[in-house]
Amino acid sequence: MDNPEQIHPLIEVWNSYSAERERNRPIANIPPIERIIGEMFAIGEFYYYVLNLTNSTISNHHPDLLKIHGLKEYPGNLKEIIDLTHPEDIPFIIKAEEQVVRKIIEIGKDSQLYLKCSYCFRMKTAERNYELFHHQAIITMEDEDRNIIQAVNIHTNIHHITKENPYTVLITGIGPRNDFHQIKIEYPLKNPSEISLTRRENEILTLIAKGYSGPEISKMLIISEHTVRTHRKNILAKTNSRNSKELLRKAFECGLI
Repeated sequence: MDNPEQIHPLIEVWNSYSAERERNRPIANIPPIERIIGEMFAIGEFYYYVLNLTNSTISNHHPDLLKIHGLKEYPGNLKEIIDLTHPEDIPFIIKAEEQVVRKIIEIGKDSQLYLKCSYCFRMKTAERNYELFHHQAIITMEDEDRNIIQAVNIHTNIHHITKENPYTVLITGIGPRNDFHQIKIEYPLKNPSEISLTRRENEILTLIAKGYSGPEISKMLIISEHTVRTHRKNILAKTNSRNSKELLRKAFECGLI
């Protein structure tokens, strides 16, 4: 790229977290994409890319990125991704990333490789419309001072599920951690949801979103199928949903996943 350090509105946020990290540090290893995707879920068309946070360059793009956004060439810098974002949603994204930084610092940098953040915003598609996307990010590399070096981002088009942004940031644990932090961003377009699920219900909801069946969830969580059915029934009741399709729509709208 001619100018790998293109300016975008998230640089200042990240620098507040890792001000001393080495600039333009090369990425030596490609993260295990298959394992990372396994920690995420994609209900609809999706793509991923690897982000180098030392200079905002992106690489290892999933091929569907071109099709979904109607691009001829893969973006080389995060600014090109942000340029696809609805301008009205950029202030929310900045606030969301600020909350991610604060929460990771609060939890402790020693745990940052086992945390996933997610939130929603609108992006321009190949049809030149702005549609709602679900963003998920996992940190995959840190330096010797635990400054973030690399992350994998995945964007899923959820416009067919809901068009309503919950303006909520989720930070959840992966691997050995079971964190669940739901952070409402003050935004004039959306009132906070009153739906509150238990930790186990949130865990089961996430597995439902990943497409697992009741018997599969039973084996994964080492609980009976009857218990899974009971939790699913309670989740449907709390969200006032009639079926799984409606449940997923409301879960996105309420910032539960």
